[in-house]
This record gives sequence, structure tokens and C-alpha cells, in this order.
Amino acid sequence: MAAKWRELADSLAERISNGEYAPGQRLPHIRDLVEAGEGSKSTVHAAYKALEAAGLVTSSRGHGTVVRQQAPLKRLGIARYDKAKWRDGDEVAFIADRIASGRAHRRGDQTQTVSLVTAPTVVASAYGLPEGAEVYARARLVKEGDDPTHTLTSYYLPAHVEGTRIVDPTPGPAGRGGGFRVLFEAGYEIDHMREELFARAAKPEEVAQLRLAPGEWVVELHRTATTADGTVVEFAIGVHAATRFAWTYDFEVPDTARKEPS
Repeated sequence: MAAKWRELADSLAERISNGEYAPGQRLPHIRDLVEAGEGSKSTVHAAYKALEAAGLVTSSRGHGTVVRQQAPLKRLGIARYDKAKWRDGDEVAFIADRIASGRAHRRGDQTQTVSLVTAPTVVASAYGLPEGAEVYARARLVKEGDDPTHTLTSYYLPAHVEGTRIVDPTPGPAGRGGGFRVLFEAGYEIDHMREELFARAAKPEEVAQLRLAPGEWVVELHRTATTADGTVVEFAIGVHAATRFAWTYDFEVPDTARKEPS
């Protein structure tokens, strides 16, 4: 016979699966289930922890235990950087992901801080900077509703961005088209992107910031954006909750063997 907490966890999981508890809905308070005869406080707590470990719910102080969005966000690859989105339109990359996923976005889904910092080693290496050089760090926390999905910190050379909206600490995207549009208007049109992905265990501060389930990993992204002449104009580090994204890349298959000799 299964333990009482397991029976309760299975029952709640089934109710989540059949839609009785919808994505974004908060489960009953532990005391309410205790009063309803579902088990002791420790039994209900163990059941909720099992649901969290299974990735069905998230729990946090002040928000309670909430059913997760089960369909992961599409995290577009090449298409999210289409120049028509940011150079000629209003879309920033994370909004392009939301649109592709059929999800709404709202004001306040992105918050940010901007500061002048000593370049971390990986950033200094990307820019070819000496030790101790300073860069601007634009750190964003991105949410879907009340649930954090990822962080993204972009690093810029002061010479490229001082006097632009990129260093304006006002929360939200840096105006129409975001940071890429600002760089374009400053004379630095992004022409090439390089992305590197690393899966790893989450750090304690990331568990708290992204409200990760116990044992949930993150995907770390390193993004280098350059102009046509190879000038690095942005180096970004993103930390994504692994279970909340599906990474999508759709592109023409290269055939470098058929390139005409220059």
C-alpha cells in the first residue's frame, strides 16, 4: 500500500492533468487540506514537495503552491533575431518567443538594473579587454505572469552605449526594438550572432530567483553579437529554467563546399 503522502500526490497530479487545477491556479493551503481530512500537515507538505519535484507546481513564500504552465515556451533560435523585428518593428527577442508560443506578454514582464562593473573574465575575453576594465551590465529578470523564466545580463563597452537608452535604468525593454535597435541607431548594426549553451546544476541564488523546483537544472546561454566587420557590440549571459523552454532552431542547411572561391 502506498504511503498516504504518495496517494495524495497522485490524486492531486491527476486533478492537475485533467484540468481541475489549471495552469497558474494556486492549490489549496496545506491547512485547508488538513481540515478536509486529506492527512496531517506533514503528509500534505510531503505531497506538495513531490508535485514540485515532478515539475507540476512551483512553491514560494507569498505565492503558495501554483500549478505550472505545462507547455514550455518556445525559445526561438535564429528567427528571434530577425532584423525586421527590432530594426523595423517594436519586437524584442523575448517578446518574439512569446508570440511564437501563442502567449501574451504584459508590461512588467521584464525588469532590469543597469550598472558600470568590472568586466567578468568571460566578458573581458569576449571583448579582448585587459583585467580590471569596466563595462556596462544590463541585467534583466524576465517573467511570464508571476513566474520567472530566465535572467539575461548583457555587457557593453561604454564607448558604444554611453548616452543611449541602454544605460537608462528605467524597467522594461530599452524602447522600440530593445537594445539591438539602440545599437543600430548608434551606428552598430548587428550582423552576426554566436550562441553557446551549457546545461548545469542551478546555483542557490538562481534557485531562489527563478523559483526552481528541487533538483531542477538551468541552461546557461552565452551570446556574442558582432557587426559586419567583426566588432563585438554585445556579450550576454542568460540563465534559463530548463523545464520552461523548448529551444527551436530553423535554418537553411549550409553547404560550404559549394561556396565560390573568393
